[in-house]
Amino acid sequence: MENRYSRQTLFKPIGTEGQKRLQDAHVVIIGCGALGSPISEMLVRAGIGKLTIADRDYVEMSNLQRQQLFTEQDALSGMPKVVAAKRRLQEIRQDCDIRTVLDHVDGPMLEEITADADLIMDATDNFETRLLMNDVAWKKGIPWIHGACVGSSGTVFPFIPEKSACFRCLLPVLPSVNETCDTAGIIAPAVQTVAARQTAEALKWLTGNEDAMMTKLLHFDLWNNTQVEAGISRIRNEHCETCGAEPTYPSLNRAEGTNYAVLCGRETVQVIPDSSRTLTLNDGEQVAKRLGTDYKMTPFFVEFHAEGYRCVLFQNGRLLIHGLRDMKEGRKLYHQFFG
Repeated sequence: MENRYSRQTLFKPIGTEGQKRLQDAHVVIIGCGALGSPISEMLVRAGIGKLTIADRDYVEMSNLQRQQLFTEQDALSGMPKVVAAKRRLQEIRQDCDIRTVLDHVDGPMLEEITADADLIMDATDNFETRLLMNDVAWKKGIPWIHGACVGSSGTVFPFIPEKSACFRCLLPVLPSVNETCDTAGIIAPAVQTVAARQTAEALKWLTGNEDAMMTKLLHFDLWNNTQVEAGISRIRNEHCETCGAEPTYPSLNRAEGTNYAVLCGRETVQVIPDSSRTLTLNDGEQVAKRLGTDYKMTPFFVEFHAEGYRCVLFQNGRLLIHGLRDMKEGRKLYHQFFG
């Protein structure tokens, strides 16, 4: 049988040695939606040895326009994205070691799943998680490749500890975030362009071609035919809490207790219970029965409606309240459901 990577190894910057490096590498992808699905597919097809994919969400119909690993049946059944993605990726290549995490990513978890990682890929949709990735990357000396897209535009940059300013240094000069895919929409070509550029940078790093990597932050708009590259080396802050002389990695210091948050750009309140509290799918089922409402039970979550909101309780106790942006109301409902 012809070697499945023959066309890739003919590409001189990779060759057989680079291919061997890919097969020995471990990449962690945070997010399995618009960016995470094409990045994971390209890396699996390229021959990556080990892939860890973390995502907290499940497939919905509105995802299918741009998230290429998923099907209508995945959306109809409410399949968790990481489960659907792993199934499809293993169909593409059975010998890839694929690990999945169906959960909200916090500092301790990210440190754990990157224990032997060679690279972290940003496929998330919010600054808080990117700051977590940034802190872990600098603490462990692991590069991470940033990618973001909305509308017809996108941004890409590889952050390499000791070689570049970090993401936290850039925050004062980054534009304020007032648009997301859920508010401004997005077109699939913008997604594919960002994912392709991120994956190209990943291949460069993993195959030992660091000298070929981007040194300027790229921002483009496909609809308006514009592209800008900006050098960021001078932006480095010597007092930065992540990459400065005395780093404290503030995003890794998670406060204890029940955590309430409004998800970026979405009318959804997320509740993560305190680590001492154990909630199960049976607890969610009992709430639905007590409320006298219809519910859907899967191996991964239970979904029910209450007070006009769609509620989803995952098997690790994480609760999503869709249609709500008020954290106080979210806290009230959570205690109403579970005491």
